[in-house]
Amino acid sequence: MATPHLGATTESIIQQDRDLIIHPYLPTTAEERVVMREGSGCRLRDIEGREYLDATGGLWLAQIGHGREDVGAAAARQMSQLEYFMSFWEFSNERAIELAQRLVDLAPESISKVFFTSGGSEGNEAAIKMARLYHHRRGETDRNWVIARSQAYHGVGYGSGSATGFPIYHDGFGPMLPHVRHVTPPWPYRSDLYGGEDPTDFCLRELEEVIEEIGADKIAAMIGEPIMGVAGMIVPPEDYWPRVRELLSKHGILLIFDEVVTAYGRMGHWFAAEYYGITPDIIVTAKGITSGYSPLGAVLVSEGVAEVMGREHGFPMGYTYSGHPTGCAVALANLDIIENEGLLEKAKTTGAKLLERLRALSDLPVVGEVRGVGMMLALELVKDKETREPLSMHAAPQDVIRRESGVIVRECGHNIVLSPPLIMSDGEVDEVADAIGSVLARMDTDGNIADAA
Repeated sequence: MATPHLGATTESIIQQDRDLIIHPYLPTTAEERVVMREGSGCRLRDIEGREYLDATGGLWLAQIGHGREDVGAAAARQMSQLEYFMSFWEFSNERAIELAQRLVDLAPESISKVFFTSGGSEGNEAAIKMARLYHHRRGETDRNWVIARSQAYHGVGYGSGSATGFPIYHDGFGPMLPHVRHVTPPWPYRSDLYGGEDPTDFCLRELEEVIEEIGADKIAAMIGEPIMGVAGMIVPPEDYWPRVRELLSKHGILLIFDEVVTAYGRMGHWFAAEYYGITPDIIVTAKGITSGYSPLGAVLVSEGVAEVMGREHGFPMGYTYSGHPTGCAVALANLDIIENEGLLEKAKTTGAKLLERLRALSDLPVVGEVRGVGMMLALELVKDKETREPLSMHAAPQDVIRRESGVIVRECGHNIVLSPPLIMSDGEVDEVADAIGSVLARMDTDGNIADAA
């Protein structure tokens, strides 16, 4: 089959995609393809020349926007000097060391070590193994249980996929990792989950009961997203994480904070741990560390865990691209941009403007709740505002929004979620809100969307 080239037609390129590529979550019968060619700032352009406004940041990660030539230059400089060498055993490279120091300086005071990965799933896989190994090397070999939450997303590996709390990631794949227990998530809008009880009180009581049932001496760690992204940007009550941290510490259970989405400015802070005022034992990061310009992840580990885990033969796990010099150079350039251009503060101010614009849609029949922190936002769609019954969508609003306006948003269950680049302008905020509002205003409580006038 011919390789796409400058003279290839749009249809031939799209047909090659249909013929050759397995797309995650896309049925093979789906015909539509959107083949992107270039990007700049919050804008993208496909091979047909159509322009889009990226309100998802790709997959939640384009902190600094698309098409930054300074990041490309940083990658080129590093590639011309040392494109890659392994970081196994005694080997290292200057960029990995420099980035590790930068991350330790930015992270909560408890963090002292960094383990590099290629992305979030790998990071959570490593974190679960770290937690179990930590207890094992302390002589508590029965501590192998992991507590996660229903509706959580931690990746698609064996351990990370087992911790993920959606049936779709388990069904049909055979046995999952044993000794994983899922508990109720802190989802204040879904008050029916708690039987009239305060959500945090309910979740903490349930967690205490699960710890007692399993036995604290058998539990290695609890893993959790600070804000549950794929579930629909679920923002927990302010007291949830501090109380969870206190309870886990009481029982010697490690806290793994899955900050694959929340770190590096998305919540207006370098880390969500800072936002909630807590000190996790392990922080898993990826995505925004490079804004997607290179695959890279970093697991940040507290001194106590790192010291114990590193005994004997060290940490017996690694990835081919751990500490990739070019990826680390890209990350350093990306972090410089976030810092020098004040994007932490911009995430707060721009996120607040977008949240205000979206909340103006709360009177629409299908909008149950609008929520968000920084540049993580969602509209929860309902069939009935009183009962809060989730909306069953017969039409896909995210597809209609994209086709009509070029604004790219994401649908997660019955939620419309947004995670735009932190550089988004006020005009682009209005463009996003107007595009969403135009479609949801035509959506009825049966999940149908009327044609535009």
